[in-house]
Amino acid sequence: MTRAIDILCNHFTPESIRKNYSQNVEEAARFEQVGLTGNLKEIGPDVFVKHMAALGIEKLLVPSIVTWSYWNNHPVEHTTVDEVIELRRAYPKLVYGLYGVDPRKRMDGVRELERCVREHDFRGIHIHPHGFGWPPSHKYYFPYYAKCQELGIVVVISMGHTLDLMPIENGRPIHLDEIALYFPDLPIVCTHTGWPWVEEAIAVAWKHPNVYIGTSAYKPKYWKKEMVHFMNSFGQGKVMWGTDYPLVVHDEGLKQIEELGLRDSAKQKLLYDTAARLFKFN
Repeated sequence: MTRAIDILCNHFTPESIRKNYSQNVEEAARFEQVGLTGNLKEIGPDVFVKHMAALGIEKLLVPSIVTWSYWNNHPVEHTTVDEVIELRRAYPKLVYGLYGVDPRKRMDGVRELERCVREHDFRGIHIHPHGFGWPPSHKYYFPYYAKCQELGIVVVISMGHTLDLMPIENGRPIHLDEIALYFPDLPIVCTHTGWPWVEEAIAVAWKHPNVYIGTSAYKPKYWKKEMVHFMNSFGQGKVMWGTDYPLVVHDEGLKQIEELGLRDSAKQKLLYDTAARLFKFN
């Protein structure tokens, strides 16, 4: 049976799907644009969790996400820390939190991150840099990176293209090079395959032992051949599966991975082994 960990799954209750997507004018328009409105189904959390078990998905990393509107200066998607904590309490064996970084909170945010880790077992941070106007290599993020290294947790960054109407330059994987040079022991995950700069993401991940790639937001059938070759050969153990649900639904994603022709060892590292080690689920 498949064993899998989803390193980036958005808060999945019906209330969150409505708030962040189906009844959120900006996000609903983006899902319609790419033909994914059908993914915005309101599934009861107990049913959702049973479905994860049936698929062999053992852990979900759920961010207290905050994406910032570049034009209107307000949150676009916003799942609060308390919402993630509540979901974790309800499903403690499945759900683990990622603290969503809002750099405007400055040191208050760093202190909140530490509380989330020490009191609620959050396993990392999540950054969506596009709308804030600062790339992830900006000095405003460095206190968070230092705290993550101190706490032994993972940095997960939404990189590459974003469907939201925000500049995508802040999502270039090359920005991670500077962070990895300063924090060589800090696990950093470049999600969304770094697309359209996939080869740039591969170059940074191959250069730095502490940089990894996450596949979230893109269906496996659309992964670039360079990414598939990397995870199946010299990049085994450097790529982890994620969905960015509801952008990718879990059963469809797993089915398409089976159709990629990956070696068994590469598939196991993609779906489970690397994430289990990095997020300390072993």
